[in-house]
Formats: sequence, structure tokens, C-alpha cells
Amino acid sequence: MSVDRKEKTDNPKRKGRERRARTERSLNINFDKNLWVPKTILGNKVKNGELTTFEDVFKFGKIMEPEIIDFLIPDLKIKIVDIKKTTRVTRAGRHFSFRVSAIVGDGAGHIGLGSGKNIERITAQEKAIQKAKLNIIGIKRGSGSWESNTYDDNSVPYRTIGKCASLRVELLPAPKGIGLAVSESIKPVFELAGITNVWSKTRGATDTKLNFVRATIDALNNLSNLKVLNKKEE
Repeated sequence: MSVDRKEKTDNPKRKGRERRARTERSLNINFDKNLWVPKTILGNKVKNGELTTFEDVFKFGKIMEPEIIDFLIPDLKIKIVDIKKTTRVTRAGRHFSFRVSAIVGDGAGHIGLGSGKNIERITAQEKAIQKAKLNIIGIKRGSGSWESNTYDDNSVPYRTIGKCASLRVELLPAPKGIGLAVSESIKPVFELAGITNVWSKTRGATDTKLNFVRATIDALNNLSNLKVLNKKEE
């Protein structure tokens, strides 16, 4: 009976150690294109070589597999922007968990944001990275400043505004050499998006870092939303 009791007490601890080791390995192992088995039509087209660019993937439909991003961008950059410890109160007591937010990007006009929640930080981090890959978007870049004499994609093409809750973020095109004249909290967003020169104005509560990042990505996403006015018929 003592052996059985010992096995029962050791099993939960052993399972916890194995689960943590498994999540750590999953974050460190590189993606293998040959071992990937697509589960969607979009994934099959990407693996077969029918769709080779993000523009083709976005036109086809919504991304449902994070492996599609790993297949198209082998050297994807990842940045953890926020880690919070949350508490849920029940009759049995307080239950603690972690909420991790991450952004991914290739430095060439594509960026995504995702959040994950779990009782273990590493598992929450893995969920956030997978969701960020599914939420990746393409943004327009340019050199819209009147002071700039270049035509490369180092800034934003024109003024744009993004919002999240009560926070408003306004991005303005800057000439080459200005750098990222923005808050330290949102600099990783522009670095992963491939923007090196930009001015910003903020209104509202910027102390909530996650809302700050969301408003910035919303402003970048609004660069693709253009309104074309119809000509008045004479």
C-alpha cells in the first residue's frame, strides 16, 4: 500500500515537470517544413507552392494554421510585450494564472498581436505566439514626409490614427534620419513591422501597455483602409 500511495503522490509532480519540459522544447525546436501536415485547403496550397506570398494568402482566405506563417517566414521575429498575473476568486479560493501578450513580425511590413492565458507562464507564452501568427496583417509603408527626398519604405505614407478603449495614437510620416520618435512601449511594434522613421502623438491613458500596443497596430492597419470619393456628375 505504501508503494501505491507513493505513486499517486508522485504522478502529479512528474506530469507537471514533463508538461513544462514539453512546452520549453516546443518553443525552442525549429519548424520542419517536411514534417508539416496541413489541415486546411489554404495550408495545402502553401505547402504545394501554389501560394508563395502573403498577398496571395490574404486574398485566398483567413489563416487558420500558424504553420503557414512558419512556412512563409522561416526567420520570424518574436517579442513579448506584456506579462500579467491575474486572479480569479471562486468558492474554493483564489486561482492565479498568467496572461502573456506577444507580437510577431518579419521586419518587412507584416506584424501580428496575440494574447494567451494559462496557469503556467511558458504555456501562456506559447499560446500568445500562436495567436499572434494567426492575427498577422500586412501594412503599407512609404516615405510620406514632405521633408524626405527618398522613396523607400522607411516610414508611413500618410497620417493615420488608431484607437483602443480611451487611447488614441496618431502616427505621422517622418523624414529619414529622425528615427522612432515614439514611446519606448511601442518601439518593438515598428521594429518588427520594418518602420525606422515615424512621429507619434498620443491622447488618453498610455499606462496600460497592451492597449497602447493595440492602438498602434490599429493605426498601422488603418493605412490600408482608404476611402475613395466618387466624382460628382455634372
